[in-house]
Amino acid sequence: MPAATTEEIMLELVDEDGTTIGTAEKLSAHRAPGRLHRAFSVFLFDTAGRMLIQQRAPGKYHSPGVWSNSCCGHPYPGESPLAAAARRTYEELGVSPALLAEAGTVTYHHPDPASGLVEHEYNHLFAGLLRAAPRPAADEVGDVAFVTADELARRHAEDPFSAWFMTVLDAARPAIRELTGPASGW
Repeated sequence: MPAATTEEIMLELVDEDGTTIGTAEKLSAHRAPGRLHRAFSVFLFDTAGRMLIQQRAPGKYHSPGVWSNSCCGHPYPGESPLAAAARRTYEELGVSPALLAEAGTVTYHHPDPASGLVEHEYNHLFAGLLRAAPRPAADEVGDVAFVTADELARRHAEDPFSAWFMTVLDAARPAIRELTGPASGW
């Protein structure tokens, strides 16, 4: 069976409470003004408390070449956000987290001026630990880096990051601090 194109992938549309209200094709949900849909964002850390960030592959239809959190995506209709996060982490990074825990939810509406697309998402957040080296899929990930909180601040000031990155990071910080400990600086 041929792989689904971007427009054939269906997403769950949700209301402001995160209740599923229907489905839409992936690209149509991201066209302005954007339709609120379910998504997830993953933040992975090594045993030293450094965050894994990824640079999105240059061929991605949305936000290509920018840095972002460890992994993000959309559950298929009926798929749990946790299962989707674990699935996409393996598909994008070639590794499964040793631990993956819920870190809250956040809703946002971020236009991407470069593509004209819109991220209007009810985003389930996850934080986890990696004990193996990532093996990124080249069609998904351009580069990866493990960074401390200070290194991330420097990179964020100098390099392009996804429109949603700071929103999801700020919302996940309490769970990240619980996972990595207060000395990590997150």
